[in-house]
Amino acid sequence: MSQSEKPISDLGLNEMTDRLTSDKNDNKPDFRKLDLGSPVSPLFNRQRPLLTTTTSSSSSSSGSVSAQNAPSQPPRKSNSGDLSGLLDSLPTVGSSRGGRKGHVRSNSASSYPLIYSGGSSATSSPINALPTGNICPSGRILKTGMASRSSKTDVLGTGSGNYGHGSIIRGGVQTEGVTNLRASYSVGDQKKRVTSVHDADELKQAGNQQYRHGHLIEALGLYDQAISMSPGNATYRFNKAVALIGLNRLFQAVKELEEAIKLDAGYGKAHHRLGSLLLRLGQVESAKRHLCIQGGQKPDVNDMKKIQALEMHLNKCTDARKVSDWKTLLKECDAAIAAGADACTQLYACKAEALLKLHLLDDANANLPNISNFDSSSMTQSTFFGMFAEAYVHFVRAQVEMAFGRFEDAVKEAEKAGQIDPRNVEVSVLVTNVRLVSRARTRGNNLFKSERFTEACAAYGEGLKHDSSNSILYCNRAACWFKLGMWERSVDDCSQALSIQPNYTKALLRRAASNSKLERWGEAVKDYEVLRKDLPDDSEVAESLFHAQVAFKKSRGEEVHNLKFGGEVELVSSLEHFKAAVSLPGVSVVHFKMETNQNCSQISHFLDTLSGRHPSINFLKVDIEETPTVGAIEKVSIVPTVKIYKNGIRVKEMVCPSPEFLDSSVRHYSC
Repeated sequence: MSQSEKPISDLGLNEMTDRLTSDKNDNKPDFRKLDLGSPVSPLFNRQRPLLTTTTSSSSSSSGSVSAQNAPSQPPRKSNSGDLSGLLDSLPTVGSSRGGRKGHVRSNSASSYPLIYSGGSSATSSPINALPTGNICPSGRILKTGMASRSSKTDVLGTGSGNYGHGSIIRGGVQTEGVTNLRASYSVGDQKKRVTSVHDADELKQAGNQQYRHGHLIEALGLYDQAISMSPGNATYRFNKAVALIGLNRLFQAVKELEEAIKLDAGYGKAHHRLGSLLLRLGQVESAKRHLCIQGGQKPDVNDMKKIQALEMHLNKCTDARKVSDWKTLLKECDAAIAAGADACTQLYACKAEALLKLHLLDDANANLPNISNFDSSSMTQSTFFGMFAEAYVHFVRAQVEMAFGRFEDAVKEAEKAGQIDPRNVEVSVLVTNVRLVSRARTRGNNLFKSERFTEACAAYGEGLKHDSSNSILYCNRAACWFKLGMWERSVDDCSQALSIQPNYTKALLRRAASNSKLERWGEAVKDYEVLRKDLPDDSEVAESLFHAQVAFKKSRGEEVHNLKFGGEVELVSSLEHFKAAVSLPGVSVVHFKMETNQNCSQISHFLDTLSGRHPSINFLKVDIEETPTVGAIEKVSIVPTVKIYKNGIRVKEMVCPSPEFLDSSVRHYSC
């Protein structure tokens, strides 16, 4: 808790603590030994029970009630010390509170003395002296003239059992009549021990310090310890929720905030934080209830604007989906997310569904991680497009899995949706269709393996009756048509699959092969060239492209001879050799180089790679030091120089080209 949050005690305890910790007292022991930041078991009068109702100046709930002797009407909780203003401005590591490094002072304004000197109160003995027998707050004894502490921990007796007021129990052993409530936490390099229920507030403060330094996991652990010691404290729950939000564990944060409100129905900060979080999760109606409470105050104008904007976009999403206007649905999903529902799982699912219907399968698949971290216990009963919110998430996932041929996963997702919302018509239809399509695909695959291609075609066709946009089934049926020699039908089914999934490599391969069988060389070359870009190192695709290019040239009446697939880069040995090579039909790429030039060496290696990618092109190397005549005729004065010839005519010249520019130029002239 910051200094501005600490109330001023009417009892003057802060002033007394400052006097105790003042460095002006020459007679006091070294407070590095005393360690006033260490928790202390308070000293009680014999007539008082161990657990009482106390008021803490920095407690998260003023007037928090302990386990025993609670008043019949508990006082109003102030919820001081929460992290209400820290989430949006997390401080940098290294910021510190006041006091010495590694020193944390307990802020509990307890009415019990910090140091017991044998009198009736802490103020009865002089401040600048430490009589023999004084008990330090850490529970240890420092006698006058002692050089170091005892290695064993000493715990104060509570006055019950065999131990009286201020009695020392050696070694900290728990004995009858001694309450030994313990937890531990770290602040800086110190390991702290908690020995009393009153130190739950110190745990909270240590958690706040860890949070300010950005150590959210450590802060969360400290808040959990504080909650275990004082489960009825609403502020501890609130602070834990803030840390969970920082860790993006939003559903857990919702639960903690709901618990805080159960403990304190008028906790305005918890209502506002929960309402804002529910808006991010897309639960507008629930958010309204909390944002309009806030301790009886009027709702914030900005909050109401967010609610209205989000409601508008969500209503437009519903209207667009009803009429299958997928472009508008996609637009409104993005608008709703931008309006504040950035953590709404259902909106990301809705976006994936719209992308799927628009045949943008890769984008739809990329949205799956956004709808994977769904907490089924949080929003099962909320609805989205007329079905339970959780069911809708599985509903969309089933469609995406089906579109990518992951049929077993699709069945599992659809059945989960059916279990959550069995009465929804859309869900029931999807469950039925997914099961039928999966069975049809399995049956078709088994028939294909048995070479019963006609029956396999029928099986895949049966599956398409239940899912007419399944590119996998179209491509599988195209394979059957190809085996049956019905290449026209194979091309049609491949084209249908590619209209749904444009980057479907297997469908593109089958269509290119089918067009080659139909001697549609131009169409085959186009498909193979696309495949070469996607699969530049695939030798089978390269060879298929080479043969298709040769056949295409022959079909246009071009002279084709002395062409060979995958030839290595040829070294030109004479002027006659050079003239004969560049005069061949087709494209020739010539690299003019010098052996001693490092840049030439890099281009030579890259030319070897290009020769494998473009087997129908002639690649030549000319060393102008060994064959200076060729260099002189071609007027090459700078190396590396690359020239491209087509049917004996130079069409492009590049001086010191980059590999990227050379690659694009070769691709351009290879068409």
